[in-house]
Amino acid sequence: MERVVKPWPALWSLVIGFFMILVDSTITSVAMPAIMKGLDADITKALWVNSAYLLAFAVPLLITGRLGDRFGPKRVYLTGLVIFMISSAWCGFSTTADSLIIARVVQGLGASMMTPQTMAVITRTFPPNNRGAAMGLWGSVAGLATLVGPVLGGVLVDGLGWEWIFFINLPVGVIGFVLALRLVPRLTTHSHHFDNIGVALSAAAMFCIVFGVQEGETFDWGTIVGPISVWSVIGTGVLILGVFVWWQRRNTKEPLVPLAVFADRNFSLANVAISTMGFAVTSLPLPFMLYAQLARGFSPTQAALLLAPMAALSGLLAPLVGRLVDRVNPKFIAVGGFTCMMTGLVLLASFMSSDTPLWLLIGPSALLGLGNAGVWAPLSTSATRNLPPHRAGAGAGVYNTMRQVGAVIGSSAIAAIMNARLAVHLPQLGDQPSGVGSLQTAGVLPDALRDGFASAMGEALFLPAALLCIGFTAVWFFAPPSHDSAAATWRDRVSSAGT
Repeated sequence: MERVVKPWPALWSLVIGFFMILVDSTITSVAMPAIMKGLDADITKALWVNSAYLLAFAVPLLITGRLGDRFGPKRVYLTGLVIFMISSAWCGFSTTADSLIIARVVQGLGASMMTPQTMAVITRTFPPNNRGAAMGLWGSVAGLATLVGPVLGGVLVDGLGWEWIFFINLPVGVIGFVLALRLVPRLTTHSHHFDNIGVALSAAAMFCIVFGVQEGETFDWGTIVGPISVWSVIGTGVLILGVFVWWQRRNTKEPLVPLAVFADRNFSLANVAISTMGFAVTSLPLPFMLYAQLARGFSPTQAALLLAPMAALSGLLAPLVGRLVDRVNPKFIAVGGFTCMMTGLVLLASFMSSDTPLWLLIGPSALLGLGNAGVWAPLSTSATRNLPPHRAGAGAGVYNTMRQVGAVIGSSAIAAIMNARLAVHLPQLGDQPSGVGSLQTAGVLPDALRDGFASAMGEALFLPAALLCIGFTAVWFFAPPSHDSAAATWRDRVSSAGT
């Protein structure tokens, strides 16, 4: 029978690794100039250091989520953690940009194996009526990582060198491995037919879509090589995705993504909502950090501290929200969370100028923290409440894939909108190869350009605010949770589980 008597120690051991891989998604942005200097790399290769990680993280999530069902979430998580630690050491010891990029690909693969398992363990070890508090902890980890990544990166780069943003993963990873090995129970596996055709189709579709979106700005949304364009790559991915859906419907054995999970209204709507949240939390830091450093002259650490109210409130309130989710309809908490997120982004965008008093930025940052705390737990709880145990891994893979795809699209879209607004406010940058890239590399912004630059960065933040309207609409149509039936389903699963 599945060990469910001590789920909290298991979850705490898992979120150590989850926190680490989320921090690694943001920590490299602060270290980019140091990496370029240390490895004698140009801006394109430096950007690939992050792009390679995002691609390798996002593409296999559907597959790695299902691997947890097949081989057990504990085994897959620990394997991914070992891969992540080894590749982190590889990253730190890299002496060329190409070696670092390859190491980041392997690191992303390790992260993709770990992420769905954290959510699957929550789904399979916490009763539905008590799952909100666990999802609250899961959400608070994501909120804190938005602050720790840039700040920790700045401290490590300034004090020890860029290599240590990767070396720091080794002691943290060892602690996480030992705790997970001891505290995470071995859950029952479901060894059925593995959908090899679905694996190939999903990997190809995800790679084409994510690569096209992630690198669209690099190729100016035009030709990549010969007759191959960015839009043809994305179109090919969408076409393959359609074939994948068709195959999942036709496959009568065990599809990679059982389409029956989308019959649950809340699961489907939560996936839409989490993709917009992934878009927003990924697209927010870049224009704000550039504004703080280039238009206001703050250091990377000082700039990151401007987001301290957001991260602090998110980290403090997310567990409380998680417990509240178990007592009230998650829909109303999520609606409030999205409202705070949209309002905070609009106010922040409106206040961003070259001479804005710093205290005016604290209120929007606090609203963003309230919103962040109010979104993660209701969404993840609503998505997973009715998932049967043999579909926990598949559901977690779909959910995390939607979040990560939203993040990749947000990263690409915010770069495009920033350059578009810079072309309006600072047309004199039009002769340079990349407006944002050239300014960031220069590290200095003349006084005459600061007003226009601040306006461009502020206006870019209206894009994630607009996308969050879609998430707000999705959660408004959440169905009320059926606690009794969900709890009964979970009890039946526990009593019938094998050893």
